[in-house]
Amino acid sequence: MQSGAPAIEARDLAIGYAAAGGAGVAVLSGVDLTVAEGEFLAVLGPSGCGKSTLLRAIADLLPPLGGRLSVLGGPPAAARLRREVAFVFQDATLLPWRTVRENVALPLAVGRRRITRPIESTVEEMLDLVGLAAFGERFPHQLSGGQRQRVAIARALLCNPRVLLMDEPFGALDEITRDRLNDELLAIWRRTGATILFVTHSVAESVYLGERVLVLGAHPGRVREVVDLRPVKADGRGLAREAPEAVAAMAHLRGLLAGPEAEDAP
Repeated sequence: MQSGAPAIEARDLAIGYAAAGGAGVAVLSGVDLTVAEGEFLAVLGPSGCGKSTLLRAIADLLPPLGGRLSVLGGPPAAARLRREVAFVFQDATLLPWRTVRENVALPLAVGRRRITRPIESTVEEMLDLVGLAAFGERFPHQLSGGQRQRVAIARALLCNPRVLLMDEPFGALDEITRDRLNDELLAIWRRTGATILFVTHSVAESVYLGERVLVLGAHPGRVREVVDLRPVKADGRGLAREAPEAVAAMAHLRGLLAGPEAEDAP
């Protein structure tokens, strides 16, 4: 899916939070990463390793402590102001008093003047894309967990983002629903051509979805390895969950996560 042009570049990147006295506490440090435009990158690692922190920095929700971070050829703030980066969280964060259609349309009502490019998609097109064309007048409490996540994805895609950041969006769902949404997400990715960074705790999910898997270690947070799955997905049809190549990739990833360098601090 890659066009060859980088969507995200990080060099010696340090990300963290301000502590008492104004000092910065790094959650991730020394990050070197290049993500091609149109790539699907899964992000895997133990709790506390900085997976969500990395996405927050790319979305311009958290300023880097050091190093360099480029999003779509410029600073993260520029991509955010152009509405070229969208975020889907684990919780669908829908407004309960708004219908499905109104929740999807929310980006057009909030900060409309900041959108500096034509928005070609319509709410109806996005609902159809995620399989909810018949649910536009329902309210969030009338939907299943998987349907609510579909609404969140439709809302994120409404402004035609070039980068879609997903922070464990299916983590709270049952396995059957999760597998189905994995397939639907891959279909959406192929249709839209967006660059997707997908955070997960599931080794199997990372292998099934990602063209590459970024493995992070914790304490200190850093890049352990970037596992390239493109050679076994070269036909463009993905990789069956039970395929020998998938099983081998999962074993390799579990070995990385179980190694002493990846363990959480006590």
